[in-house]
Amino acid sequence: MSNIALIIAGGSGNRMHQDIPKQFLTVNEKPVIVYTLEAFQNHPEIDAIAVVCISGWEQVLQAYAKQFNITKLQHVIPGGENGQGSIRNGVYALEKLYDPQDLVLIHDAIRPMVSAEIISDNIRVALQEGNAITVIPCAEAMMQTEDGHVSVGSYPRDRLKRTQTPQAFRIGELAELHRQALEAGITNSVASCTLMIEMGKQVYFSQGSEKNIKLTTVEDLDIFKALLAAKRADWLK
Repeated sequence: MSNIALIIAGGSGNRMHQDIPKQFLTVNEKPVIVYTLEAFQNHPEIDAIAVVCISGWEQVLQAYAKQFNITKLQHVIPGGENGQGSIRNGVYALEKLYDPQDLVLIHDAIRPMVSAEIISDNIRVALQEGNAITVIPCAEAMMQTEDGHVSVGSYPRDRLKRTQTPQAFRIGELAELHRQALEAGITNSVASCTLMIEMGKQVYFSQGSEKNIKLTTVEDLDIFKALLAAKRADWLK
């Protein structure tokens, strides 16, 4: 059994309004994607890393992998027309190389704070249940709206989970799911977990963290820098 990390770095990051894709922005002299790669490089249960890379940045990625000693990086795969397309490209490429029962852990390149504990729990649940979606509880009060302007009710937050990545699946099953989705005309599902639900499947939850943030805006970069600098106070249990 192999566990392969599939890092999705196919996006151009329009919401960040920067000249280079956000996964290649440098924070404290290290590119965001390298923090992400190091989390999987350093995890003993991860056997190989594949990256779905935005066109034109493949050589930059390979250079960073060499510079920062990411020896598990074995596959660089072209990005797709959107997130679902990029994941599909990655899954189809891995399907040709690995056993259908091997696990693929799909992870956003722009979630650089993923911990070893999150990765371990994702693998544990996926081996037990067949898939695993990293989630955290919903701490906020949830309001429903029709027009984005006024409330039409509230929704019980204990019935909601906020999804993160990694999201782990057996390679053969996920590749088949993507084939079925294409046949059904589903081409722009926002994540692997939503694709599973849209295709009538169940997903199981593994433990995430509030720190496992996705760097989507410039404000997220500020939070990331603060998290990198933060040391937990001794008195906190």
